[in-house]
Amino acid sequence: MDSETIARTRRALHAVAELVLAGPQYRASGTIRLRASPGGFASTVEPQLRVIGAELIAPGQVLPLERTTCGALGAGLGLTVGAPTGLYQDGSGTTADTAIEVDPSAARRLAHCFALGDAALAGLFPDADPVIWPEHFDIALSADEVNYGVSLGDAFEPEPYAYVGPHTPRQGGFWNAPFGATRTIRELGGVLGITAFLDQGRRLAVDARGA
Repeated sequence: MDSETIARTRRALHAVAELVLAGPQYRASGTIRLRASPGGFASTVEPQLRVIGAELIAPGQVLPLERTTCGALGAGLGLTVGAPTGLYQDGSGTTADTAIEVDPSAARRLAHCFALGDAALAGLFPDADPVIWPEHFDIALSADEVNYGVSLGDAFEPEPYAYVGPHTPRQGGFWNAPFGATRTIRELGGVLGITAFLDQGRRLAVDARGA
């Protein structure tokens, strides 16, 4: 699959996550936290919405995510869409009127990356709940002043990647990014590879902090 199709789908899914799920959820329930769900991602409280592949699913409704806008999706659900306000500076960069197009195959591939990240994080930190954050559209958690997660890709790295981001910068060959360390999901291969990378980062970050 070509990289532009994946990137276009990622941008569209990010827009839906931010404007259709997180924004209305924040205004209704006071939280922007989303979660991984089989085949995609979902809200955590009201309104109860899920994205599976190229479809947005609400109680009693299924809306396609092809050749549409977040505004049209909101109208179909009776929701006022829009990003959470006053919480962060970045985001998807889209508005309610921005055209979005989700390719089903690309969506399945990206959902698989979220599922891998969710499994790796839950296995490494069994007492924590991985969160999909609408600002950067990554699944992540923070422990002992270190961020761990999987991003579906961004301006820094267009491919899906795992990352370890200590709040205080570390030195050494492992740390290959301005914010810490990254490896692409393609390079890591699966849950075991992602878990091993995150665990290595955890040990290096904790050892450096205690040194």
